[in-house]
Amino acid sequence: MTTKELCKIIIVDDEILIRKGIKHYIDWEQEGFQIVGEASNGMEALEIIERTHPKIVITDIVMPVMDGEELTRIVKSKYPDIEIIILSSFGEFDYVRSTFQSGVVDYILKPKLDASTLLDALKKAVDKMSTTHSNETKEQDRMSVNLVIDKLISGFEVDYDAELLSRVFPYDCFYLLGVVFNGHLPRGELLQIQNHFENQYLSTISQATHFSITLDKNKTGIILNVNKEQSKETIDFVKMIAETNKDVGFVLSERFTDFSQVGLIYNEKVSKLLQYQFYFPNIPLLREQDLPREVPNIEAFKMDWFTSECKRSRFHEAFSYLQEYVSVFSKCYTTDIFEFKSFFENIIFHITVILNNMEYDVTEIKNAKYEYFRAINEAHSFNETVEQLNKFIEQVNKCLHSEKNQPSNLNMKRILQYIEDHYAEQISLADVADHFHFNSSYLSNYFSTHNKEGFIEYLNKVRIEKASQLLLKHSASISEISGMVGYSDHSYFCKVFKKMNGMSPSKFRRKHTVG
Repeated sequence: MTTKELCKIIIVDDEILIRKGIKHYIDWEQEGFQIVGEASNGMEALEIIERTHPKIVITDIVMPVMDGEELTRIVKSKYPDIEIIILSSFGEFDYVRSTFQSGVVDYILKPKLDASTLLDALKKAVDKMSTTHSNETKEQDRMSVNLVIDKLISGFEVDYDAELLSRVFPYDCFYLLGVVFNGHLPRGELLQIQNHFENQYLSTISQATHFSITLDKNKTGIILNVNKEQSKETIDFVKMIAETNKDVGFVLSERFTDFSQVGLIYNEKVSKLLQYQFYFPNIPLLREQDLPREVPNIEAFKMDWFTSECKRSRFHEAFSYLQEYVSVFSKCYTTDIFEFKSFFENIIFHITVILNNMEYDVTEIKNAKYEYFRAINEAHSFNETVEQLNKFIEQVNKCLHSEKNQPSNLNMKRILQYIEDHYAEQISLADVADHFHFNSSYLSNYFSTHNKEGFIEYLNKVRIEKASQLLLKHSASISEISGMVGYSDHSYFCKVFKKMNGMSPSKFRRKHTVG
């Protein structure tokens, strides 16, 4: 007998000495068997079964994490053609009786375990296999159907065997269930949740079967095949499961009867619902009928205005606008999740830069921003994302109102704001002094003492910055722009512009508008 023809077996027992003893009881290959894996509990066994596809499982009944009783129930619901042999002690008959109800082929008392007893149980399992549809045939059917599903989801038209399809899907109606696992659950726990769902599904819906398809590492698709008369019962069951698994998101397609529509329904319905689930975390089972009929129209975020308000220290107005915008933006559920999260990351980065340029002490904010980026990237719903922005704004407000960030002189802040508001007018030092009821000479000294530049230098700096923006965004002539920023003498404007930017206004415009 070649290795290819050997009957695959796995051994499951939390005692390593028992596993090693079983492995040495008989000459496995000579008897037509091959041990392809061993596990110390039911959870490990399920992962090995999924990978190796054994025909027989020899398992202890009492084990940590997942015992043999639970393992038997799951294996028999998901892999009905696998035969199971139970190992038990004298006092465990109630457990053994339960496993027989699930369909085990035999059990062996550990004190009586020897080569002859084990071989008899194995042959009994092989005889039982021969009286039913072979495991190879059913596995081949599933592999063939899996290939058909992959092609349909990839957008190909596929000719498939109708008889094969009727063997795998014997009922007349289909639903496509999408499952997204939120959080960072370990693979074993994800597998347990999926197995629990499938086991409950088969025991609850009398005329039903299912077929699992892998979408990506955090998403699974399950084709539910049911009798039409049990459609409502199926939907109610899925709702019940969804409501009791808060760390898992469920979406469900409408009922369909043509299997060839699986690809179309996944790509046009379920895949979108899986993304939309990010925006509806409070709906345990999201269906197309749960979506709002209209998506709000939203204008682009006014970043220039927002920046200007922040620079003028009008943070309350700027942050109120931001939060109102986010409130509407979060209802735009068709927005790509990456695009949605990127907006929040850009805002956090932009505000940090503005505060730093305004010479606020933002050391703590700079240190924390990457933690905000990480949390946003890992967020599983829109409200988790918004929560990070709100925490950031709260930290910013504490920074703004901290003692070290209070302006040492409010008068200077008012003077700078006055220049910002009136730079386009023909203002002079005397005009500003008159407005604030200062002596001109006193204001000149006061300005130089409390600011990096003198009055004229600062006014020119503001005007040239505004002129630079207009040159890039406005089609007006250079002469017109010089007047728009407060210069009555065009030549003087060009001279100041070149001194501050290292090039003439015309060269600046050409350089920055190429292409």
